[in-house]
Amino acid sequence: MKRKRSYDSTSRKVAAEETQGRVLDVSRKLFARAGIDGVTISQIAEQSEVSGSTIYTLFGSKAGILRALMERAIFNVDYERIASELKALTDPIEQLRLTAAIARSIYEGESKEMALLRGASAFSPELKKLEGEFEDRRYELQKERLARLFERGQQRPDLSLQKARDLMWMLTSRDVYRMLVIESKWPAAEYEKWLAEALLKALTER
Repeated sequence: MKRKRSYDSTSRKVAAEETQGRVLDVSRKLFARAGIDGVTISQIAEQSEVSGSTIYTLFGSKAGILRALMERAIFNVDYERIASELKALTDPIEQLRLTAAIARSIYEGESKEMALLRGASAFSPELKKLEGEFEDRRYELQKERLARLFERGQQRPDLSLQKARDLMWMLTSRDVYRMLVIESKWPAAEYEKWLAEALLKALTER
């Protein structure tokens, strides 16, 4: 009996994940076509072939759907792999090098999943709010790496921790990726290599 309950629980979890993925895929297409503010939960439910109540249970609101889309784009498989490698490192210099790979994985995922959506929803208050939340989260995630750099005394001597955080946040920003990779057509690998060197030059005593 315990085995059957375990099987039923696993089956329900798989079914919920499949439904969630289907809703996200449909939402991304609708948002890209009509903009976030121009799409209703009812439209998403109809095209996903699920009930509106199921969508509210899974995501809470349209903003919840958008948040889930952004998380899927940003914290993708490549990000998880690199973040795991980063966590295993103890050398602050190597952590800075790998930070460039983290930035690349985030923005490549965003470009693939969110580019059309952003184009259709450039002035959406919901999108702006969530982007601000993710920027704050990115800023906080970088803090530990820089704290370790300062603990080891490997930072540039003229830098305060706050200034170092500001520089790292700026160099790893979406705007820099956009200007170099999207607009200037740099290969992503070249961007990653440049960013790693820029971080080391700006933040460390080498």
